[in-house]
Amino acid sequence: MNQLVLITGGAGFVGSHVADELLRQGYRVRVLDSLVEQVHGPGKHPPAYLSPDVELIVGDVADPAAVHRALQGVDAVYHLAAAVGVGQSMYEVAHYTTTNNLGTAVLMEALIQQPVERLVVASSMSVYGEGLYRTPDGRLVAGAERSRQQLMNHQWELRSAADAPLQPVPTPETKIPALASIYALSKYDQERVCLLLGQAYSIPTVALRFFNIYGPRQALSNPYTGVLAIFAARLLNDQPPLIFEDGYQQRDFVSVYDVARACRLALESPDAAGSVINVGSGINTTVRDIALQMSAVLGKEHIEPQITSEYRVGDIRHCYADISCAERLLGYHPQVDFKHGMADLAAWLEGQVVRDQVLVAKQQLAERGLTL
Repeated sequence: MNQLVLITGGAGFVGSHVADELLRQGYRVRVLDSLVEQVHGPGKHPPAYLSPDVELIVGDVADPAAVHRALQGVDAVYHLAAAVGVGQSMYEVAHYTTTNNLGTAVLMEALIQQPVERLVVASSMSVYGEGLYRTPDGRLVAGAERSRQQLMNHQWELRSAADAPLQPVPTPETKIPALASIYALSKYDQERVCLLLGQAYSIPTVALRFFNIYGPRQALSNPYTGVLAIFAARLLNDQPPLIFEDGYQQRDFVSVYDVARACRLALESPDAAGSVINVGSGINTTVRDIALQMSAVLGKEHIEPQITSEYRVGDIRHCYADISCAERLLGYHPQVDFKHGMADLAAWLEGQVVRDQVLVAKQQLAERGLTL
């Protein structure tokens, strides 16, 4: 196999693991990455974990010249480059729109001129807003939301119009999107632009909606990264994890190794073209339980999580993945159970030096009225 694959954002957490997965399978890998300071620190230095077998081009996905250079001779593209963070997206609107929306537009204009055999774009579970729910009488409710007054009263759970409790169920790709943040809006834009133009120009395209990814190489000093990395940053500095609401909100945590494998399968599976596919574990876990498990694996059981009883604008209550589509179209089955995934993450965390920026980020949200 001698296919050359480009990964935009490939020096980051997920992209570097996708690069490793592809290299193991005999692909050649090129990466286009701007090495932003919030993720990689100052100086635009390539991360030590990036394989030496990767051809790295330092450049911005919103720069047409850099994109055209990166696409030379490429057979397939993973578009992972994105600014990531629900809270931050609500005030750094131009940055998120430029990186995510404009960056995707620039890439797609280049692909119109230089088509590839397959395009895989990273979307997000954030496009769903709230997940899917079931009423006490068995009906599915897809458009449930919490009112501002309800949130201010700390009534966290969703209820029906008849004031009956709603039960979360696995969320399938057929659920109508409910875009609750600029980040969610930009990720939906990324997937739709890629799928629309992919169909128009005969570029087989797959959009993968990632759920909460965890594992080695997350940017621990970035307070807008995944919640597990944020909790680890606090605990490694002997500070309690901060949990919004009451901590019983449910999420789907999936190992980055499973995500990387799903990405490879999306490249290789003929039936996946033109599809939107959830990539998660299919298992729901509360944020409170995640914090306690992270404390345990780091040997910090004495540090109790701090429940803030605050709401962050753009957050949702429950959402976890129905992965039956990924099983059917990709042959994807999660292989890393949470216990072993956490142990692997803890081993990587040993010796990591982490700047705890969580309180700074929290203050930035509060100053803008984005927490209640």
